Amino acid sequence: MSWTWLDSRAAFADAASWFVATTALVGDRWSEPGLGEWDVRSLVGHTSRALLTVEAYVDQPADRVEVETAVAYFLKARSLADDATVAERGRRAGEALGTDPAAVAGIATRVVARVERCAGDELVTTIAGGMRLADYLPTRTFELVVHTADLAAAIGVAAEPPPRAAAQALELATRLAVESGTAARLLRAVTGREGLPAGWSVL
Repeated sequence: MSWTWLDSRAAFADAASWFVATTALVGDRWSEPGLGEWDVRSLVGHTSRALLTVEAYVDQPADRVEVETAVAYFLKARSLADDATVAERGRRAGEALGTDPAAVAGIATRVVARVERCAGDELVTTIAGGMRLADYLPTRTFELVVHTADLAAAIGVAAEPPPRAAAQALELATRLAVESGTAARLLRAVTGREGLPAGWSVL
């Protein structure tokens, strides 16, 4: 489907709210295993960057569009990714947040309000290059949905993302599978034909 700016903005706000609500359930489990080498606090820290990068990039206007779509962003970011750097950023972000869920709520409130004041056509500077905010924001919704689900699994609570946010994240995942030439494998998995190999990803 085609997502309007208002649709994407609402999906982002829904995903942010889900992240905040799930973080509030962490309790005293901040040092327990989160995802891979991250503990729960580092996972929350990494996920919070899906909010903080929006704020930072809006404050860094781009001169031109270099990345046209959310799919193109992920494909380019994948080639630039350094796992060790990403892991360290997550740890540092977690340390900066501490263990107070209110810190996450404060970030979400501030960033969602900032996005609501935007028109979507702002040019922002991302790690992959200049983008329209309307094209970049779905990548952040995707990150919030995926990593909030990771967080819910880590702390053992139910994980069902808000419908608008889930729909946008799933559509983006599908488009990434198509672009990566793995659509058939994904289709066979989601229709019960065969499972996916351990560690398989559209990213």
